[in-house]
Formats: sequence, structure tokens, C-alpha cells
Amino acid sequence: MTDDLFLAIDVGTGSVRAALMAADGRILSVAAREHEQIVPRFGWSEQRPQDWWTGVCAAIRAVLADHEGARARIAAVAACGQMHGTVLVDADGRLTRETAPLWNDKRTVDYVTAFEAAHAPQTYLADCANPAAPAWPGFKLQWLRDNDAPAWSRTAAVLMPKDYINLRLTGEIAMDRTDGGASFMMDPATGEWSERMLDRLGLDRAKLAPLRNPVEHLGTVTDVAAGETGLMAGTPVLVGGADYPVALLGSGVCRPGIGSEVMGTSAIITAIARTPLLDPSVCNVGTVEGQWGAFMLLESGGDAMRWARRAFHDKQASYEEIVAKAAEAPPGAERLFFMPYLTGERLGAHRNARAQFFGIGAAHGLAHLHRAVLEGVAFATKRHINSLNAISGAPLTRIVASGGGAKTELWMKIKASVYGLPILVPREPECGLVGCAIMAATATGRFASVEQAAEALVHYDREIRPDPAWQAVYQPMQVLFEKLYHHAQALYDDLDRLPQ
Repeated sequence: MTDDLFLAIDVGTGSVRAALMAADGRILSVAAREHEQIVPRFGWSEQRPQDWWTGVCAAIRAVLADHEGARARIAAVAACGQMHGTVLVDADGRLTRETAPLWNDKRTVDYVTAFEAAHAPQTYLADCANPAAPAWPGFKLQWLRDNDAPAWSRTAAVLMPKDYINLRLTGEIAMDRTDGGASFMMDPATGEWSERMLDRLGLDRAKLAPLRNPVEHLGTVTDVAAGETGLMAGTPVLVGGADYPVALLGSGVCRPGIGSEVMGTSAIITAIARTPLLDPSVCNVGTVEGQWGAFMLLESGGDAMRWARRAFHDKQASYEEIVAKAAEAPPGAERLFFMPYLTGERLGAHRNARAQFFGIGAAHGLAHLHRAVLEGVAFATKRHINSLNAISGAPLTRIVASGGGAKTELWMKIKASVYGLPILVPREPECGLVGCAIMAATATGRFASVEQAAEALVHYDREIRPDPAWQAVYQPMQVLFEKLYHHAQALYDDLDRLPQ
């Protein structure tokens, strides 16, 4: 059978991956190639786009070698990639700068501080859908304009990581609206570059790539790219999308009322909304289906467990042992609270927040401390859910969980009971790759919309429902957690003023 496969490409921070996908969303073969993260000085983080391309070529050849005749069966190529990595190319598509600053690059902090001093959030949120933050490409471009003038002067287009791969595949220059919506430069009302934001930032619209929708046909694999990758020349390539919104789609989170929790080092809670939720504490990213994902971040999600393992066990205990120990304590850990702000907060007036235990008594032991850590992360995430619900006016009815935290049964039961919501876990954890398959299946006419494709291709392994008895313990604790959160804020600045 011809044209019954899709090729998914994921340009991650640690590696690039290529995957052959069946038309029903199953992963048939996947290959990865790692690349280096360059840290020229403290707070900086860069990668070489050429390394991404070299890795993509090798990964594609590896998966094609796994299935004889696969290159002739690929109906479409769909890519996703890490967000905010800012790539500069000239009019011929050549890099004007060898490296690109990444999402976690902090060199723009002074630009963000200056912007915040000059502009109150209510004056610009409607023009870009997001509060100011160092990750946004708009600030990265200010830095590049002021600190690498030769590269900036030769730049004809600004791209995101997956866009650079698409350029190498097709020769076409474009950026999709999921990456554009998280750039600090796109007007959420029009889906085009915002003249008001570009004026505020002092940037030139002529240097920005045209914005397109993720499922659109971008071009076809060129003869040169075919020679480098092993793909057939003429294979269709989609515009593609940013990795996070594509993963949302690949987990089935594509309708209002459905939320997503990704628990890795940090925790990201996202609610799908028809329009951006404009609030200084909320970020918004465009979704593949044309809606918005309003999200809030908890900097220490899974990292709270990592801290507990180091602080209490000097890394000698396994995570399984820590969870088993936590299970020995009762729900609520006998009124022991943990505030999980180990590395502060991403946004808001108190980015210098700190973690703390509250309510420790003589009867508490290690099991209580471990359970309080798990519950504290859940309470903090629930605080974000409450905020999103209040702003949207459309409360979440269920959560789809992914990331490492979704593998811990005790933690999942704690979170479902704290949230008061059922939690679904996708059968296929590689949600980004599934999202690429959903885009390709829609673009090739197998489904009328990405929502229909997601309904058909995404399946769930299990559902975790709230425990009523645990809910009865957690509901009043959530109220007290909120009080602790607000009262503690008055002390963070005082803490910072203490001599070290």
C-alpha cells in the first residue's frame, strides 16, 4: 500500500528525533540523535541549527532503514520543535549566525526589566497575549540587534527550530502561528505580526517570516534534501508546529473544558480556551486547531521530588522508595504543609518566592515529609487551576496528564483528589509524535479536522478518579494553603535582605 505512513520530526533540546508513524497514530520506528547545548557564559544557552539538521538527516535515514520501501510510502512530513530558539537566516536561507539562543537562555533579563518598567501589563497584553518574560523571541531579537549587528544586518528572516528544518527540507521560509503566538510579537486577534508590539520593541517586521497555520502544506522535499535524508524528492511537508501545542493535540487536549498537566522538572497546567486569557500571571500559546492554550507554570514540579531525594537521602534512595515511604503517611500528612517554591516563580511580583514546611510537630516523621512534598505540588497546581478557571469562566472538567509525574500512581491519586477532577493518562506517552501524525492525517484528507483526528488517534491507558475520603481532607487544606501562599509573600523581600 502506498502513502500509508507519516514521518514525524521532533527538534528537542537534547536531541532530534524522527519517527515513522502509521496512519492510525502508532509509532512504528523512532531514532534519535543527540546534540550539544552550548553555555558560553552563565545564564546563556545556545545550539547550532546545523547540528539539528545533521541529526535530522541521520535520524530519518535510520528509521527509513528499519522498513524496506518506507520512503515511497510517506504521505507527508510533519515537524514540531522546541519553542523560542531564535534562528537568523539570510535571503538565501543561509545562517547569518552559527548559533541560536534557546528557550532557557536568560541573557535578555535586562531587556525584560526595561520593558516592564516602561509598560504596564494592561497596556500590551491584548497585543501579544503574554506577560513579558526572558524566553520570548521578541526580547532575544532585541539582544541580537544590539549585540550582533553584523548578523542582524544580514538577516532576512527569523525562524524557530522546526522552521529551520522545514527550510532545509523544502527551501521555503515560514513560521506557524503556535510559535508565533509565543513570540511576544503576534497579535492574537489577527494571527499576524503586531505592529504595536514591534514598535514597542523597536524591531523590523520585514525580518519576520510569514505566519501560516500548522496543518497547511508548506512545500515538498527538494532534490538536495532528498539526497541528504533519504526521503523521496517531492514528498509533501507541512508547516508544522511548536512542540508543546503539538503535544497538547497528541494527548487529546484540543477542546475547552479539557486541561493538560505536564509534570517534568517543572509542572505546566494548561486550559484550552477560545481566546487568550489575558492576565499578568498567565501565558498563552496558540494551538494547532486555532484556539489558545492558557498555561501557568510551577517551577518545582518533579524537581521537588528530586530535591527531597537529595536533601533527605543524599541521592541514595530511589524514587520508588520515596513514594513507598510517602504512602505510609495518611492523606494530609497529619496537617503538614509543603510550599514547593524551591526556585521561585516564573511570573508575578514574587519571583523570589521560597519553599517551606509549615505545621511540623513532634509526631511527624520522614513519611509525613515525603507525602507533604507530593501534596504540596498538588496544592500549588490546584491554585493555578483555580486561577485559570476564574479567568476563563469555564471550569476544567478533566485533566490529561503526561510527563514523568504521570507514572507515579500515588501522586496521580493525590492530584486527582486535590483537583477534584478525573485524570486521564495517554496510552502513548510520545504525545508530540502522535500530534505530528494527527496533523499529517488531517492534511492528507483522512479527517475533516484535527479534533476529529485526535479523537480517533488518541487513546487513554487509564483514568484516575478522586477519592472522596481524600477530597474531604484536602479541600480545607487547599484553603489554608492559599492563605499560607499569600501571607508568606510579605516575607520574601525581608529574607533577601538578610546578610548571607
